[in-house]
Amino acid sequence: MLADDMACDARNPWPGTIFNNAHHHLNVYGNDAEVDYRGDEVSAENFVRLLTGRHHEGTPRSKKLLTDERSNILIYLTGHGGNGFLKFQDKAELSATEVADAFEQMHQKKRYNEILFMVDTCQAESMSNEIRSPNIIGIGSSKIGQDSFSHHGDSSIGVYVIDRFTYYVLNFLEKLDPKLAHKTKLNEIFRVCPESVCMSTVKVRLDLYKRNPAKVPITEFFSNQPTFNLVDIADEPSAWLNML
Repeated sequence: MLADDMACDARNPWPGTIFNNAHHHLNVYGNDAEVDYRGDEVSAENFVRLLTGRHHEGTPRSKKLLTDERSNILIYLTGHGGNGFLKFQDKAELSATEVADAFEQMHQKKRYNEILFMVDTCQAESMSNEIRSPNIIGIGSSKIGQDSFSHHGDSSIGVYVIDRFTYYVLNFLEKLDPKLAHKTKLNEIFRVCPESVCMSTVKVRLDLYKRNPAKVPITEFFSNQPTFNLVDIADEPSAWLNML
């Protein structure tokens, strides 16, 4: 989901690109960037519909979360927020209650195995507080009552380009050796942004999660190779209908 077309904004001095650091090392809007929801499509309503599978008739497959009870899902939200809410485009708010309700619907409909729910916003801890569904880890960049802060700006455009928590999470993941990443455990990501550098207190909720994160490979949520279920169209002539 990409709310603003920053890459093609007339104020962008580097058209068609988005950088998350002031040195412009990596264009995060490259050819491999996949955007399924953009502009006004990015709304709290559509986010909940995506999670729960309650789409309008005619919604294309590319805009659906095609998961089942075997799926581990990473949900990463960043933006402006406060105690119990996250803003969508400064027009609407996604509440912690709506998140909890959506996750419970997903649980009842067997749409996930485990969820890693990460939020980078002010008072981010509050977005996980109402969740009651099993096998979910909540990570917030700040505890209730705290702000989250940006990391550094780009003087050429006069704005901050990345937040502190997201910066240190990304820095941690980028340093992983793809061949050895499976040996890194999930609990290591809990410690990547201590208060000394984050300027806020990262909060982790684990009471709903049945496994020990110190024994769970981080590749179960990050940097793993996808698996595919192949369907032989010749054996199942009607299978193509499910792909629409």
